[in-house]
Amino acid sequence: MFPSFLPASVQQLTEPNSIDLASQIQRVDIITSLVSRSIATSYVCQGTGGLPIVFLHGFDSSLLEFRRIIPIIAAQQQVWAIDLLGFGFTERLADCPFSSASICTHLQAFWQTMINQPMILVGVSMGGAAAIEFTLKYPQAVDKLVLIDSAGFSQPPAMGKFLIQPLGKLATKFLSSPNVRQGVSEKAYFDRAFATADAQLCAALHLEMPRWSQTLIDFTRSGGYGYLLDRLPEIQQETSIVWGRQDRILGTKPAQQFQQGLPQSQLHWVEKCGHVPHLEQPEITAQLILNFINRSSKLVPA
Repeated sequence: MFPSFLPASVQQLTEPNSIDLASQIQRVDIITSLVSRSIATSYVCQGTGGLPIVFLHGFDSSLLEFRRIIPIIAAQQQVWAIDLLGFGFTERLADCPFSSASICTHLQAFWQTMINQPMILVGVSMGGAAAIEFTLKYPQAVDKLVLIDSAGFSQPPAMGKFLIQPLGKLATKFLSSPNVRQGVSEKAYFDRAFATADAQLCAALHLEMPRWSQTLIDFTRSGGYGYLLDRLPEIQQETSIVWGRQDRILGTKPAQQFQQGLPQSQLHWVEKCGHVPHLEQPEITAQLILNFINRSSKLVPA
């Protein structure tokens, strides 16, 4: 039922959406300029019709975070979710660099190999920063942009550069603690009842992949994603900003900063929702995305 490259604990999933999406994860070998070998890249693709909608997940996460929203959108349009380089179930080669720049390079190679037409790019949290950086570098590949509780408004954390051995291993060991991850999960939701045992497994399954710890250290030491607001005026694509009204991870101020910085944007609040609208309010979030991409009128500049 499940692909062989997933950890054995995938068998412990209990919620239908989680089981269905995990069983549909595929891998494709992507050739990049980063390493001499191809990179086995994990993804899912569902639905048909329209411009492809491509989801990018958050920090230390995987495409499983889209388990509740993909079936809704796939009923009307083609939708993809990709595990970014260094994250999820995508292969982590020992000689590959892991940074925001390498993520962008890998994503472009995946897009050229598998999609190769303008797409609707949807970035969540750190995935939002990745989507912004990709749009800036490859504007021809992005028809419209959707940012969901997006990162990209703060300077890179200075401490990340000091995640060296043995401190790095201690830090990732702390991050892998079930109690720590459950606490973060509960904080991400407005309604903590969503932080179920199945949700915790979805959020931690990729930790069992080879080289998870070292790759996370490498990415963090690279500086990750930093301040992007100064470059937002360069983005000419129509942009929908979707934000949980009760986001306790990033707060709500960045939503207004993004709206002010993006030339063609609209801000949509999702009520009774925390940092993860696609998980906590998937029907509302999906409808906001579909309404945005299907209408023909231009956005009023912010």
